[in-house]
Amino acid sequence: MGCEVLIVGGGVMGAALAYFLRQRDPTVGVTVIERDPTYREASSALSAASIRQQYTTPLNIAIAKRSLAILREVPERLSVDDEVIDLGFIEAGYLYLANATQAPALERASRIQQAAGADVARLDAAALAARYPWMRVDDLALGTLGCSGEGWFDGWALLQAFVRKARDLGAVFVRAEAVALERDGARIAAVRLADGTRLTADVVVDAAGPWARSIAATAGVDLPVRARRRTVFVVETPNPLPLHPLIIDPSGFWLRPEGRHHIGGVVPLEDADDRPLEPAWGEWEDALWPALAHRIPAFEAARVERAWAGYYEMNTFDHNAIVGPHPEIDNLHFLCGFSGHGLQQAPAVAEALAGYLLTGRYETLDLSPLGFARIAAGAPLVEANIIG
Repeated sequence: MGCEVLIVGGGVMGAALAYFLRQRDPTVGVTVIERDPTYREASSALSAASIRQQYTTPLNIAIAKRSLAILREVPERLSVDDEVIDLGFIEAGYLYLANATQAPALERASRIQQAAGADVARLDAAALAARYPWMRVDDLALGTLGCSGEGWFDGWALLQAFVRKARDLGAVFVRAEAVALERDGARIAAVRLADGTRLTADVVVDAAGPWARSIAATAGVDLPVRARRRTVFVVETPNPLPLHPLIIDPSGFWLRPEGRHHIGGVVPLEDADDRPLEPAWGEWEDALWPALAHRIPAFEAARVERAWAGYYEMNTFDHNAIVGPHPEIDNLHFLCGFSGHGLQQAPAVAEALAGYLLTGRYETLDLSPLGFARIAAGAPLVEANIIG
């Protein structure tokens, strides 16, 4: 093909796209602009690194199934110089819990998932009590459990594997900060860096995660993507539990095992944009601990060992990714807005977008419903199962 692709953002999205482009067509020039190769503030590095199939749109379920297949192939796909890649995938499932008010929506979601081929079981309160005797269920009406294809993994290992393999295949990673897309009518003429350097390319991809909106704005594009801080607490309890699924509680908290500890978080009461990446310690005392102790009495004696904060690149329009071409700027494409499920969707979405950029059509998955055109038309594709 011989074209040049310039990717703004070298997190897992940008790195995975670079890999799939070069893996499929070594004649494509791929440059990835990443301002911080340590990924200290990158959502990819700060993610809870889980994967599920319990979505409410068939497309997201299809993406999850394809991502899972690629994750299982990572040791063979992404190894460089015979290195051993271990993502440490723990296939323990997700467990969504619902009270009587929430149960009809959870029931509808489970039917969508089962129709799309997801391995999801519905559990009433009695079944929940029998399976999880350490959990309070008297205020629950329904649970849905991912019996296979769901769990968590080493997200940092996945990010680094994509970066190393993309470089090994010839992608160029530039340490720099992209500050503007220079638009010339219906094209992006150049990407300007903080030092004044201008980089040109046939195709420009905005994969800047929580900062995708500010980059797009320089080309006159209003992306409904906001940086929303989420705190992850590392919790220790003197009353350990057996291995269990990632739990999503009716109150809004989530919790999963992490080695001998647990990690978890809650939806912030005040969800403002662009808050500093410092843990919101008050969320533990005010929200997470009381709800957690209510649901799992063993956590009444729990304590926080540490915490960190990362950004959701929240698509406030419909909580789904924004992928593919801008309808009026010929060479601008998006790969952003994943609203908390980016790391798990990166393999499948990057693979599909790479195919689109190379051939002009989607091949592995049709991601056209996730295009910017739906935003311009005011036609949301709502994903209801957003955690946090």
